Amino acid sequence: MVESPHDDSNPLRQALPRAQAPHPCAIVLFGATGDLAHRKLVPALYRLHHRGDLPSEYAIVGYGRRDWSDDDLRREYEKSFPDSEKGDDFAQIWPQFASRLVFAPGTFDDPKSFEALGAKLEELDRTHGTRGNRIFYLAVAPEFFEPIIDHLGKAGLIHDWRREEPWSRVVIEKPFGHDLESARELSRDVSRVLDEAQVYRIDHYLGKETVQNILALRFGNSIFEPIWNRRHVASVQITVAEEVGMPGNRGAYYDSAGAIRDMVQNHMLQLLCLVAMEPPVDLSADAVRNEKVKVLQALPRWTPEEVYENVVRARYSAGSIEGRDVPGYLQEKGVAPDSTTGSFVAMRLTLNTWRWAGVPFLLRTGKRLPRRATEIAIQFKQPPTQLFDVEHDGLKSGNQLVLRIQPNEGASLTFEAKIPGSRRRLQEVRMDFRYGTAFAAPPPEAYQRLLLDVMLGDPTLFTRTDEVDNAWRFITSILDAWAEPDAPPPADYPAGSWGPRAADDLIRRDDAVWRRL
Repeated sequence: MVESPHDDSNPLRQALPRAQAPHPCAIVLFGATGDLAHRKLVPALYRLHHRGDLPSEYAIVGYGRRDWSDDDLRREYEKSFPDSEKGDDFAQIWPQFASRLVFAPGTFDDPKSFEALGAKLEELDRTHGTRGNRIFYLAVAPEFFEPIIDHLGKAGLIHDWRREEPWSRVVIEKPFGHDLESARELSRDVSRVLDEAQVYRIDHYLGKETVQNILALRFGNSIFEPIWNRRHVASVQITVAEEVGMPGNRGAYYDSAGAIRDMVQNHMLQLLCLVAMEPPVDLSADAVRNEKVKVLQALPRWTPEEVYENVVRARYSAGSIEGRDVPGYLQEKGVAPDSTTGSFVAMRLTLNTWRWAGVPFLLRTGKRLPRRATEIAIQFKQPPTQLFDVEHDGLKSGNQLVLRIQPNEGASLTFEAKIPGSRRRLQEVRMDFRYGTAFAAPPPEAYQRLLLDVMLGDPTLFTRTDEVDNAWRFITSILDAWAEPDAPPPADYPAGSWGPRAADDLIRRDDAVWRRL
């Protein structure tokens, strides 16, 4: 967070926690042989070890069905790192890290496997000094969340949450349910074993440094907060664009989720909350999350007709991206030939709050768009009278603040400047900030920050039950409308384009156009 080195009167500055080291612990990875563990979790833990951020005493337990030894697990995880990262430092540090990796064979439905896991953890308390503190990371399919948590409870592996130490924490990957009722049912199942304080529902977007910087930009700079409201903001655009289609075997999963479950319900609504929330009383977890919940509660309660008016779903047809021909969505492996799932969603909504009443929030996300990019664009209103010669066309011109989440992380502010000469003509100019050039080191990966926060017991960047509930209430109303017999079918857009014409028509009522990223 950006801070003044001379002013200690800012309550947000005073609320920042002091640097602390995590307590010794054992980290159990369910789904240890899966893609997430290989690509994200183990590399993130290794980099935390490399930086000296992990506790002096810890162990990482890979839990899976394979008939592996500890050495087998270590060899497999070493393959997770690209050759470009295996320099002299890696050769020196990897053996230290690998010595903390152990394997625990077992299945998700066998009580004896969990009893054996408990015995392994007690052994690690003695050999690795983990002190009974445990993190259980559920990097598994959603249908395994409830049985794993249930067996953890029955095996006595979850400590009483009211005790300061030893502690137990459970990390749950998205999706947390597939609609409002399933999310509530899962919450009920989880609450039978765990207290809310022990549950860490992870959304890796919240671990991105550029996402966290939204709060720093808003509340750490006095120039923005006075104009961050309906009197000065004309509209807000949030875009999550992806080039990829359905790589590997992803088609079958995606066809049951679509863009609205895969991106809007979690990532995009979290970005919306950070842009629209009121200032928290401090930066404690509950204070921040309380304000995010208020934003979700202010989302519109649409009828099916209002959904059809304000939400566009579409799917890509065959096209070309960077000179490569790519198939249409219905031709992808695992996608049903009669699917009505949308690979693109655009929506226009307003929030029922004093700060934002009447300001359109314009959200869009899609697969097979021209490039991968995530950004938030705040378009400010034009001056009340035009004294200069300038043409504006929606979001193409005028005062605009753009927050780039990925790639090219940073922010830019666009404003008008007079073109030299005798005529009173204006031209857009831009001030630009880039993380890669402003700071000496690149920001840490999202999973590094989030895993460290779990060890520290800081749930600020994790979603609470009431956040999940309110987000699903909004999304489920859209899903129910699309399930109606008279719901309009998905529109089409060519792969490599920026989406269907209907998405352009959606925001034309606000004299706006989508930004071309």
